[in-house]
Amino acid sequence: MGTLTIRQLDEQTHARLRGRAAKHGRSVEAEVRAILDAAVGRPEENILLNLHAKMSEVGGVDLPPMERTDLPREVDLQ
Repeated sequence: MGTLTIRQLDEQTHARLRGRAAKHGRSVEAEVRAILDAAVGRPEENILLNLHAKMSEVGGVDLPPMERTDLPREVDLQ
C-alpha cells in the first residue's frame, strides 16, 4: 500500500474533513481514503449512456421482445 502526505492543507478544509468523517463514523484518514477511492474509482464515462448516445446516432436498434418461458416464483412473506 502506498502512503500519501498532504502538506499545507487549509485548516478550514481539515475541519470540514473532520466533520465529514465524524458524520460517517470514521477517522479523518479513513474518510480521505473513501473520498479518494470514490474519486478515482469512477469511470470517466458512463458506458451505458455512451452506448445509448452512439446507438442514437445511427437511429437506434429495435430488439424483439423475448418470450418468457419460466413461471413466476412463489414468495414467502412470513
